[in-house]
Amino acid sequence: MQLIFNFIAKLGRYTQEQIAKIGEITVFASRAVFHCFHSPFYLRLIFSQMLRIGYFSLPVVGLTAIFSGAVLALQSYSGFSRFNAESTIATVVVLSITRELGPVLAGLMVAGRVGASIAAEIATMRVTEQIDALRTLSTNPFKYLIVPRLIASVLVLPILVLIADIIGVMGGYLVSVHSLGFSAGPYIANTFKFLEFIDVVSGLVKASCFGFLIAVMGCYFGYYSNRGAEGVGNATTNAVVSSSIFILLSNYLITFIFFG
Repeated sequence: MQLIFNFIAKLGRYTQEQIAKIGEITVFASRAVFHCFHSPFYLRLIFSQMLRIGYFSLPVVGLTAIFSGAVLALQSYSGFSRFNAESTIATVVVLSITRELGPVLAGLMVAGRVGASIAAEIATMRVTEQIDALRTLSTNPFKYLIVPRLIASVLVLPILVLIADIIGVMGGYLVSVHSLGFSAGPYIANTFKFLEFIDVVSGLVKASCFGFLIAVMGCYFGYYSNRGAEGVGNATTNAVVSSSIFILLSNYLITFIFFG
């Protein structure tokens, strides 16, 4: 009986700690959003972060998108051919890419690349006391470190996802036409026949939300990291894991709002 009580006590403490952590993240995100609408604005830093987050993430996002579209076409053909429904493959590919695979896969890849980079960079600044030096110089660390990354991530992720959608659909087209023997004209016609504006918009809204989550998680765990190399490593790991979990959770919620 005592073992059961100890387990319940540990479970309660863990739950309490996680709820407190979510509260801290919410307060941190609120402060960051507040500073996004108040001067001064470091435009040079914002454009620099847009370049780092967006342009340098294009190769990994593009490769992920094109192979995802190709595999989706192959798997769809393998399943739909059993029901003589091969003509719907183009529609399935474009809807799957624009609604789900494009935003989610791009978000996860950027979380792994950019979220880890943000957390490691800010955590290193915490360890080397550069954040304290900014305060000494009368510079708000939120304005200088958090806001540029947050704004850049929210603005750039939809662009990345739009490019990923195009590349992913192209990957499905290449496999379907050159490997599965589909005619190019009818395939393109079926691609756009049932695609609606809301399908693309929902993916772009998801992308903005994912960008916000990636930036907040990376900045939070980096900003409040522990001292030493171990603290930097933990901050990086926690940022990537938390970003991925929140991306999948918010993906369901946004999908339910748009299509539920």
